[in-house]
Amino acid sequence: MGTKIFVGNLSFQVNDFELTDLFKEYGDVVSAKVVTDRMTGRSRGFGFVEMGTEDGAQKAIDAINGQEVKGRAINVSLARSQGDDNNRDGSFSDRPRRKSYNNNRNY
Repeated sequence: MGTKIFVGNLSFQVNDFELTDLFKEYGDVVSAKVVTDRMTGRSRGFGFVEMGTEDGAQKAIDAINGQEVKGRAINVSLARSQGDDNNRDGSFSDRPRRKSYNNNRNY
């Protein structure tokens, strides 16, 4: 399995093929996907590229991060695995819980 790269701040006009072309200069591109909205099909402004080797991925990150593509400076970094974020369920478990919004009511 290759090394996955996160690409952020993409122009809404960038597609999967253009993303592949941007990265193929730095190594074997296993896959490239611009994330789209399920309802509208419009780009959400970010995507992922999987490179064949870790060395190729690092070269691409170093070369492309901050580069302007279709009028926007893109952010390129190693993608985090989905398990890296402890609170993906939105529970905010690290925050203290509130007793109630209605502490002064007597029933």
